[in-house]
Amino acid sequence: MLSLLTIASFSYLMNWLSRQDAPQQAEEQQAGTVSQQAASPPAGTVSQPAVPPAADVHTAETKDTGGTPSEAAIQGPQLPAPSVGGGKAGTVKLSFIGDIMFASKVEDLLKKNGWEYPYQYVADDLKKADITMANLETPLTAQGKAQSKDYVYRSSPEALPALQAAGIDLVTGANNHIMDYGETGLLDTLDSLDNAGLKRVGMGRNFEEAFKPVIMEHNGVKIAFFGFSRVVPDTSWFATVNKPGVAGTYVPDQALKAIAEAREQADLVVVFAHWGVERQDSPVKEQTELAHQYIDQGADLVVASHPHVVQGFEQYKGKWIAYSLGNFIFTTNEDANTWDSMILNAECTKERTCDLQMVPILTKWAQPVKMTEEDGAKLFDKMGRISINARVDTDGKVIQEEKAKAPAPPVVKKAAETKKTSGVTSEGGAKSGASTNGAATKSTPASGTKKEGSASSSSAKSTSTTQTKKKTEP
Repeated sequence: MLSLLTIASFSYLMNWLSRQDAPQQAEEQQAGTVSQQAASPPAGTVSQPAVPPAADVHTAETKDTGGTPSEAAIQGPQLPAPSVGGGKAGTVKLSFIGDIMFASKVEDLLKKNGWEYPYQYVADDLKKADITMANLETPLTAQGKAQSKDYVYRSSPEALPALQAAGIDLVTGANNHIMDYGETGLLDTLDSLDNAGLKRVGMGRNFEEAFKPVIMEHNGVKIAFFGFSRVVPDTSWFATVNKPGVAGTYVPDQALKAIAEAREQADLVVVFAHWGVERQDSPVKEQTELAHQYIDQGADLVVASHPHVVQGFEQYKGKWIAYSLGNFIFTTNEDANTWDSMILNAECTKERTCDLQMVPILTKWAQPVKMTEEDGAKLFDKMGRISINARVDTDGKVIQEEKAKAPAPPVVKKAAETKKTSGVTSEGGAKSGASTNGAATKSTPASGTKKEGSASSSSAKSTSTTQTKKKTEP
């Protein structure tokens, strides 16, 4: 009996002790479960690290103010703002398109279909980059006096909101149409762009402003952008110390000086040039020489327009040159070569390297669209044939090839075929006597103005007159 009582008492004691431990075990088990959930988020969710990776943290830049740190420096490292292109630190995504204008028959189409009409099928591609740049081949004005030149354009400032909404961040005005309505039209254009917050290069209220780069920063990379033109109808278009105009580069001294200075301020230097012979798919000697000079002086990427057709690529000393991007939003003509275009994407690093990839575009009736796979492959093949030392693969990537093709020789016109123009030579070459800032004594404009809408080819007297003139109205 005593043994049975002892066993019963021992069992009761053990049972009582186990009940006392249960709440604590439950609490420990629950704490362990919560801890595990915190360490491993549920499937389908994205967790943010408590401490961002060191590579993704940027210290705010501070100016030397005599030893007093800025507010940003006191606060310590800050997370970088997310970029449109979603690029990683030290890498920036750039996109470039060629000639755009909203005048003549283009304006008629936009007024009928809406200012957003040109971007219906390409806006998503234009927005992918951190920075997208275009050549603005028209003044934005309702004023001014039409210049005495073959083809004269002006566009409404009402086109700007749609242009910005489509992803354009920056334009160059260094071309042969931005002053089609004189200094008044140019000044209106500058005001419209500035009021809209759209950055600009290659034009200005004076010489200093025209040659000044726009410096933008994304993902820790500073990029300096320039616009230079080797095509103007008259030397009076060049900006001077006290006169508005464009940044000319017939005599490249000032452009090269500006590039060298920007090289000290930025990680990347990009030049958007305006040059060449219209409707010729190979660059001439003047183009290649200038491009090489830009790169020798510190440019990391050179893109260009003016020929109204695409021209090929060249890699020079490890830097890419895209000799012509073609039309993007422009009037339409019977020459199918002018329908070929591209969105040129460049992924560049802080170490001054760039990889290029082109999106093949068909542009007609002021509405660029991406080409079909078949047509895109044909354009890639064409770009390989007309490039100097590059080919384009099936994905649109531009790849260097060792074998180089010589550039086309300069266009030489016979005296009997040369039309008289004042202040310019063939291919838009300024007469000798232009100073290093691109300015020269004012010359008499060429006669024979065709007002906007009368013809819409951008062929000006500054280009080769041996070519048969063709209208480009839709």
